[in-house]
Amino acid sequence: MILVAAVIGLVIGALYLGFGERWKKEPEIKTTEVKLGEIVKTVSASGKVRAKTEAILKFQTSGMLAWVGVKKGDRVKKWQAIASLDKKELEKTFQKYANDYLSERWDFEQTQDDYKTTKEKRLVTDAIQRILDKAQYDLDKAVLDYEIKDLAVKYATIYSPIEGIVTAIDVPVAGVNITPATATFSIADSSLVVFEANVDEVDIGQIRVGQKGVILLDAYPEEKMETTVEKIDFTATSTSGGGTAFKVELGLPENFEEKFKLGMNGDVEIILAKRENILLIPSSAVMKRKDQYFVFVIENGVARKQEVKIGLEGETETEIAEGLSEKEEIIIEKISEIKDGEKIR
Repeated sequence: MILVAAVIGLVIGALYLGFGERWKKEPEIKTTEVKLGEIVKTVSASGKVRAKTEAILKFQTSGMLAWVGVKKGDRVKKWQAIASLDKKELEKTFQKYANDYLSERWDFEQTQDDYKTTKEKRLVTDAIQRILDKAQYDLDKAVLDYEIKDLAVKYATIYSPIEGIVTAIDVPVAGVNITPATATFSIADSSLVVFEANVDEVDIGQIRVGQKGVILLDAYPEEKMETTVEKIDFTATSTSGGGTAFKVELGLPENFEEKFKLGMNGDVEIILAKRENILLIPSSAVMKRKDQYFVFVIENGVARKQEVKIGLEGETETEIAEGLSEKEEIIIEKISEIKDGEKIR
């Protein structure tokens, strides 16, 4: 029995020595057939929902905030009063300048009367003309000061130029002294929102207004929304990672019942090109040497190197414009290990 086992072991060892190395060298070849299909080339970008129309309201002058008529989240109508400064001081200042105007008007008319005879006789000298001109300048200045203070009273109350929702208020309570830089009110039109994506600068050259795409918001992961590129910013912006990107505005459906909230995150796939009924192969099957592309076709169990011309390249598939026919069998993996004319099967 021991002798039989030894003989069997020698036979197995001989077989391994004779054929094992050859088995080890044979690559595991994976193949596929050239097929007809469609390919879509896209650019991906992340972004947020924002209002297409927004208004940032500020006071024209400094003063004490006397009244705030809204709070964050309130809906306002067009030309609705939002907030107001204390008008007492503004009105008194306006009255002062109104009195200055009346005084200047009286001086102007008195000067005209004083030189009325001289003007009628056309005996106006340079000195007299300068007096008359100065009276006119002083009156014009008084009129302008009066009008400016009148506007200050009118601008003491700010109104919303659009219908929308109050999204931010810097100073929400009255009784605070403010400047135009320290009290702003932000209002957004919630009925029309857009998706604003940051497209990397390496891709922006391929983006055009009118291109189609698909938006997927984090809040609605099962809902793919068709969109169109509406606007591409001319000025770059910096990303959080220190890179450079350009803001691209894409349309969203009408915002019924405020389904889309400002600031919602999401992603968009912008379609650069789409081809249908074309020959496709996995991109892993294509090799490049200098400016030439080739694949390995299997003919009668032998790998044959075939030059091809490629077309559109997608994420995983490549269009073959020339060099292959439908249903031809090609090698798709380990092609760097294959030699032209090598027997595969």
